[in-house]
Amino acid sequence: MSAPHTPVLLDEVIAALDPRPGDVIVDATFGAGGYTRRLLDAGAVVHAFDRDPDAIEAGCAWPETREDPPRLVLHPRRFSEMVASMAEAGVAEVSGVVMDIGVSSMQLDQAGRGFAFAMDGPLDMRMSREGPSAADFLNTADEADIADVLYRYGEERQSRRVARAIVAARPLETTGDLARVVRKALGYNKDSRRPGAPKDPATRSFQAVRIHVNAELEELEAALAASEQLLRDGGHLAVVSFHSLEDRIVKRFLREASGAVGRGSRHLPVANDTAPATFAQVSKAIRPSKAEIERNPRARSATLRTATRTAAPARKAA
Repeated sequence: MSAPHTPVLLDEVIAALDPRPGDVIVDATFGAGGYTRRLLDAGAVVHAFDRDPDAIEAGCAWPETREDPPRLVLHPRRFSEMVASMAEAGVAEVSGVVMDIGVSSMQLDQAGRGFAFAMDGPLDMRMSREGPSAADFLNTADEADIADVLYRYGEERQSRRVARAIVAARPLETTGDLARVVRKALGYNKDSRRPGAPKDPATRSFQAVRIHVNAELEELEAALAASEQLLRDGGHLAVVSFHSLEDRIVKRFLREASGAVGRGSRHLPVANDTAPATFAQVSKAIRPSKAEIERNPRARSATLRTATRTAAPARKAA
């Protein structure tokens, strides 16, 4: 079965997970199933998570879900809930966990989901199709709260100006409404954009609102802790991220879990209560090749980090 998009750093992810026949592996971000397809082809049993009901519905058509026992088990839940969900499935530990963080190609390409401004659609952005939408947040939140979200999650330096413009323009109903307000507030003329000019500043605001609506960074932190709980001794973790906020969280988690943190001042006594490392063999940042970027422009901003679980007890419950 072919996926409707190209999974990023696929060969590198599969090499890091090193799937063997019978291995149980969690694909924490199923999407179109690009990683899952290769894992199944290697003989692994895959437990795939996705909070997007469209992804789960598409996955139900895969023949591996109907094998006895099934080699593909779908979990229509947030990946932060993987410990509880796997326990309900009778699985206490796994050989690998892979995460592809952020919005999927299918979500971006559907105007009705409201994730992108390339096509006008309802201002939604909810991965699960549940809870408050982007429009709900932008049309009801205080100006200061909107500015904080834009600055924290979109690294928008002029967040106060943009937030003021959003409040003045309310109600916002479509992705086009939001994009026009942001561009006007920042003096950006989309029609006169030249090759090599700065990217559309609406990108930053859309990223920020999407991350906030879906609590993406909090979910990532919880999912990393969950992977520490689930992975067996020698199990592999592979995380693909697409912007600095995500990668910073992954990098910090692996540094702390592997014990690769600063010793502090040389004038202070050495602490003796340091917990044993729960991850080892932590990779440096792995980037896509030039050839992959040419084949798949979405890969341009991707970063893969991998690590191997040790026998040490998990540091905290997920």
